[in-house]
Amino acid sequence: MYSGVINALIQVFFITFFATMALDIIMRKLGKRGFIHNLYPNVRGGTPRGVGLVLFFVLSFYVPDKYSDLILIIGLFAFMDDILGRSRISHYNMQWGQLFRGIGMILVMVAGFCLGLGLSSIFIALLIQPLNISDMQPGSTCIVTLIISSMVLVLTLLFNVNPADELLPSFYTPLLIIVAILAYCPLDFAGKIMLGEVGNHSIAIALGISFYLLGGLPAVLIFGLITSILIAFVRRNTLNVFFTHRMGLFNPVFCDYLMDVLTGGGLGDFIRKLIWKNKQPIVNNNLLILLGARRLVYNPAAHRSGFINY
Repeated sequence: MYSGVINALIQVFFITFFATMALDIIMRKLGKRGFIHNLYPNVRGGTPRGVGLVLFFVLSFYVPDKYSDLILIIGLFAFMDDILGRSRISHYNMQWGQLFRGIGMILVMVAGFCLGLGLSSIFIALLIQPLNISDMQPGSTCIVTLIISSMVLVLTLLFNVNPADELLPSFYTPLLIIVAILAYCPLDFAGKIMLGEVGNHSIAIALGISFYLLGGLPAVLIFGLITSILIAFVRRNTLNVFFTHRMGLFNPVFCDYLMDVLTGGGLGDFIRKLIWKNKQPIVNNNLLILLGARRLVYNPAAHRSGFINY
């Protein structure tokens, strides 16, 4: 049984490593010829986006069979998000990519309930938000994923008292994620490629599955929060610059970074637009400021001609 696990992990490493390099080369050639517009953004002179497609295929085929449909669902809708990018739906203040991402998350929740995950399926789907934010900085998603998966793996070995046949999925899943990320990450750390939505969404669901296998809903909640905190810590310097120069949110506190991880991005801004229209709530309470309320209520729709000076 364990020899089969070892063989599978060896396959995962080599498939991911070489397929990532091959897809990088192919997408660069197509991107330079203008064939894949949204998948080859002008970042660092041109960077293939969506190379995480390799991780999507690997994780969806190698996670325990019971949970593979969750990754298949989100991966397909996330890749549509990558392809369509920021193109807007006519007469609506929404992007096509946001719509497909939202549909994918809802379907993951529904599929999770059908698989018997209960409320955990909701919070597994919500992990997509912080992982999506982490992918805005080279290597950050990979380093966070490696740290969190290693923690889950160690805790599984230390505290899991299940029989061997039940322990195997909870041990194997975080190890699978670690091996796949190690094979993928060299080019990502160098800033040569981008996971894209298909990559970071697939990682998010795989991590959520590993949390669930470790300890059900409590583990999903606890490690979901730890993951978000770690992403905020890794991205704190970049977010500090972003808040100051793009949002006018000066002297941010750590909870501002955490709120950005939990509620930032296009979908969060769309929800703020629905709630506050073109108005900007002002936060003056020191406790609320300490808890990150300034970032939580920041409404970009209210600052088209400038930003609010906090």
